[in-house]
Amino acid sequence: MGDVAVGARSGADEPEERPVTSDGEASGEKPPEPESGDRTDREAPGEKKPGKAGKQRSFWKELPILIGIAIVLALLIKTFLVQAFSIPSDSMQNTLQRGDRVLVDKLTPWFGATPDRGEVVVFHDPGGWLGESPPADSEGFLGTIRHGLSVIGLMPSQEDQDLIKRVVAVGGDTVECQQGGPVTVNGRALDESDYLYPGNTPCDDQPFGPVEIPEGELWVLGDHRQRSLDSRYHQDLPGGGTIPQEEVVGRAIVIAWPVNRWSTLPVPDGYDELAGAVAGAAPAVLGAAGTVPLLLWRWRRRSASAQG
Repeated sequence: MGDVAVGARSGADEPEERPVTSDGEASGEKPPEPESGDRTDREAPGEKKPGKAGKQRSFWKELPILIGIAIVLALLIKTFLVQAFSIPSDSMQNTLQRGDRVLVDKLTPWFGATPDRGEVVVFHDPGGWLGESPPADSEGFLGTIRHGLSVIGLMPSQEDQDLIKRVVAVGGDTVECQQGGPVTVNGRALDESDYLYPGNTPCDDQPFGPVEIPEGELWVLGDHRQRSLDSRYHQDLPGGGTIPQEEVVGRAIVIAWPVNRWSTLPVPDGYDELAGAVAGAAPAVLGAAGTVPLLLWRWRRRSASAQG
């Protein structure tokens, strides 16, 4: 920007100039003194200070820095806190609808949390669930923009092959479902009335089990059971239909979009009852384990007394 012109200032430093009369002779009269209300040495009303132009330039200089900070924060949030995912299919109806956006918790796994029964989780394709990845549209300006937005988590990536299902069984569980019956975990029937799609059966289209889940693995099913290619349909793959815990991106905790579907994704009550049954059995198992050494000690003591 060019320099800003400032009005002339009166003072001793300026050359003295007397007013010229009509006959061309210089008048001996002194120029009138400025009144107290005159603003000769001060800024005139409405006059802009030269410094404001500099401030405007500094904003444009800082704008790239602000954008960079925003991108770094977005990357940190996506990597360590939460990430948004779009629902591409009907396999989780009516819990999730096609086109919903869910927020996935990526923080708690950093502190050792593992997926539990009843949680809705996003996970990477363990291999063979989705087939080959579609070619990424990375050509041209729009492709570059899409890739950049997907890196910072503002758009879904065309390269990532992720799925979303509900965890039904975890490592150490035995899960099965026979035609006409419910899903059972460790011999206990699972109440799925809170989320199973209306008109669906637990597994009539694809019965399975009993399946013993290895440690560190998960058995997952879709809520719209007759529209979900879940663990039941991949038992011929390595892992026997289970997915490794390390493939889990995180737990879906809330539906963020559209606005009229804002809601959380809690664990259904049926899984609370299942967890209570497992917890109730634990004291009995521990009690039995503690009784065995006591019985052995008493048997040895009696044997020693008899020999003496």
